[in-house]
Amino acid sequence: MSHYILDIKTPAIDQARAVKSEFGLKNLGLRNLNNVYWNLPTEALYEEAIFRREAKISHLGPLVVNTGKHTARAANDKFVVKEASSEEHIWWGQYNRPYAVDKFNLVLQRLQGYLQGRDLFVQDCYAGADENYRLPVRIITEYAWHSVFVRNMFITAQTHDELRKFVPDFTVMSIPSFQGSPEIDGTLSPTFILLNFDQRLCVIGGSGYGGEIKKSVFTVLNYLLPRENIMTMHCSANVGDNKDDVALFFGLSGTGKTTLSADPKRKLIGDDEHGWSDEGIFNFEGGCYAKVIALSPTAEPQIFACTRKFGTVLENVIYDPVSRLLDLDDETRTENTRAAYPLEYIDNAVPEKMAGHPKNIIMLTCDASGVMPPIAHLTPEQAMYHFISGYTSKVSGTEIDLGKEPEITFSACFGAPFMVHHPYFYAELLKNKMTKHGVNCWLVNTGWTGGPYGIGKRMSIRHTRALLNSALDGSLLDVKYKKDPVFGFEVPQSCQDVPEDVLNPIDTWGDKMAYQDKYLQLAALFIENFKKFKEGTPQEVIDAGPVKKEFVTA
Repeated sequence: MSHYILDIKTPAIDQARAVKSEFGLKNLGLRNLNNVYWNLPTEALYEEAIFRREAKISHLGPLVVNTGKHTARAANDKFVVKEASSEEHIWWGQYNRPYAVDKFNLVLQRLQGYLQGRDLFVQDCYAGADENYRLPVRIITEYAWHSVFVRNMFITAQTHDELRKFVPDFTVMSIPSFQGSPEIDGTLSPTFILLNFDQRLCVIGGSGYGGEIKKSVFTVLNYLLPRENIMTMHCSANVGDNKDDVALFFGLSGTGKTTLSADPKRKLIGDDEHGWSDEGIFNFEGGCYAKVIALSPTAEPQIFACTRKFGTVLENVIYDPVSRLLDLDDETRTENTRAAYPLEYIDNAVPEKMAGHPKNIIMLTCDASGVMPPIAHLTPEQAMYHFISGYTSKVSGTEIDLGKEPEITFSACFGAPFMVHHPYFYAELLKNKMTKHGVNCWLVNTGWTGGPYGIGKRMSIRHTRALLNSALDGSLLDVKYKKDPVFGFEVPQSCQDVPEDVLNPIDTWGDKMAYQDKYLQLAALFIENFKKFKEGTPQEVIDAGPVKKEFVTA
């Protein structure tokens, strides 16, 4: 903190106000600040981050940072301010915990006082590649490296004149050194993420993890855009040679969302967050935020290359301080090591970050019980059911826990922590757009086959890719199908380069009775999980799920 007191001149102080917005920080009640660094480019922010000892530079130029105590999102510490303008639209509960307006105002007042005499970094940017629907966001950070992260993750303004005239529609303040007081503030810990839709403001305290900034903006978009009939989606997207040959990949961590959407024959629109308007698909972001633990230069060459590029921010990655070479296999600090880099660093990325309407939607699930088929075709109602369910299994990646049974997980809309409305609200939007544009929906199991985790083996990526290629080029629609007796979806009975027994999981199990028991157990878990969505979901969607019945093998 000494440079606040001694008034030491920092590397970019002379450029700090060169592209300052006319709409300043006094509008937020921020006064008597020390220096405010407005819209600095990445190079200047590097100098500031190094000067402030926030980061180190690794081999070939990435910025390596330690996010501190938090190396992942603090999902339990997110609150939504309960106020008249948004109250009736919000799905209150586990992920949208109500927070009182007066408490929010007290936290904000304390923060305004706390920031007096301190330095801040401001980035004015956009969330959303489509200019018709993008959200102008102002990200105010305590750390210079967070400002680099923001420039990578969001869409930057093109001219200095645009920045000087910039007026935000939403503001995010990320101040890791400012901590909550649970006794006074009613937070669960010193860490908090407070979203106020009325004041168009999000305040993050007590966490230096960059992902909190990214996902807070995503949560805001998940509230605002669906009310304008724009589907907001936690998915990756790619496109073929025809701009209307778009494929969306929904899936939770570990299902293959990033790997399967990185197809050399197709161009990448984005890897994580997208909107679907009447014109087509658009990326919300300007970059990627990839997990890099044990990253393989052969399996993921494009992402690996980004870990050796100037401008990339590496969170919690371990490096050799002498050689500055990275050790991507080292999970000492966390298994959740991350790289944030601009989308342009990926060779086959779509520069405009937009394309036409989807032709195919892929819902990825990692089924550790080994009973789901490798691919199934869904009706629009079944697509809604599986979208609301968001089923997968979390498989531990650490050696110590490797013997543990995987944890079965249901995450509504394949991203429950970021959804603000009732899941059916998003599912109905999805169905309407699927029906209007004639989209095919596929459920793809990238989990186990031939038995559950520990007995069976992981689904072959070669088979998964062959099935995906046939689905995307339309040839899989022309084969014979069989209706699944429990889930009701249609399972193809043949596909080029995929053995027939792989398509029918019961044929890969030695013990057919054990398979039936496991399948019925999984169906029961689906039914139990869906009970929490019954209120507000029409019966035809509930009926599109699995049924309780005796298993029929014929």
